Amino acid sequence: MTQDILFNVDGAIATITLNRPQKLNAVTPEMADAIVAAVDECNDSDSIRCVILTGAGERSFCAGSDIKELDTYKTPWQFRNRPDYCDAFRALLKPTICAVNGYALGGGLETAMSCDIRIASDNAQFAAPEIKLGWIGGGGMAAHLMHSIGASNAALMLMTGDPITAEKALAWGLISEVVPQTELLARARAIADAIAARAPIAAETAKADLKAAVSMPLDKAIEYERDLQTICFATADAAEGRAAFKEKRQPVFNRR
Repeated sequence: MTQDILFNVDGAIATITLNRPQKLNAVTPEMADAIVAAVDECNDSDSIRCVILTGAGERSFCAGSDIKELDTYKTPWQFRNRPDYCDAFRALLKPTICAVNGYALGGGLETAMSCDIRIASDNAQFAAPEIKLGWIGGGGMAAHLMHSIGASNAALMLMTGDPITAEKALAWGLISEVVPQTELLARARAIADAIAARAPIAAETAKADLKAAVSMPLDKAIEYERDLQTICFATADAAEGRAAFKEKRQPVFNRR
């Protein structure tokens, strides 16, 4: 794995760090391959229950793809079919928290929106600047922005390419919290610890349920949710939760 991607597991929490701060953590093809490998490891692990994604340094979470690398693709079709880091993060089965420190631009914004929970430092900025270079985002930019901040706000970001502040991102619903930069990773870890303490099958099922809520008609989404609930209800963790409730103690969820 390239040193431009750091992968660390501490207890039930995995952290993926984009580690190219001198280039604002812009993603190269080698980094994209490493991200895919890290995601596969998280999905294959029974012990990892939550994943934190962040960027090294104080200036930038991720400035998207390294523009200088884009001309290395021989054809537009090869570019279209490249391993995509946003697709990789969307393929994570475990709950994901994105801790945005500084710039989240282009593919960096798409990457953040590919995670389940987004928190940001007070110096964070978010933008879809591709239009300023003659193209648009291709990692789910429009769809994610539409669902997160609504049509008008999404159009404003997509059609101007101009950045918004962390405070505006919070007001628009793009992120859940704004914290001082010095507290960002600690806050992400606190949220991850809370999720990791929950029943792992239920946590992963909640993620699947949220995806269904976005992509299915309402009646089908509710039907799917009912099926997922039934699956969870049949697990050993659910039995432990019911027993703990009766016995007036905290449940211990260590089964899969």
